Amino acid sequence: MIVCACGATYRTRSTRDNLKIGICAACHPFFTGEQKFVDTAGRVEKFARRYGSVKATRAAKKSA
Repeated sequence: MIVCACGATYRTRSTRDNLKIGICAACHPFFTGEQKFVDTAGRVEKFARRYGSVKATRAAKKSA
């Protein structure tokens, strides 16, 4: 039997008697609809500004 920290239990045919898990489909934020979406557009743009030009200059040096 699998026992989650939230209290949900699942019966299995495992050879082990008891399995304890920290998170399951009943309490995971993705499955419960409580998932928080992080806006990463600002991070991607910051990365492109910082490292985008570096990659272009390295490619120019190799071809020259």
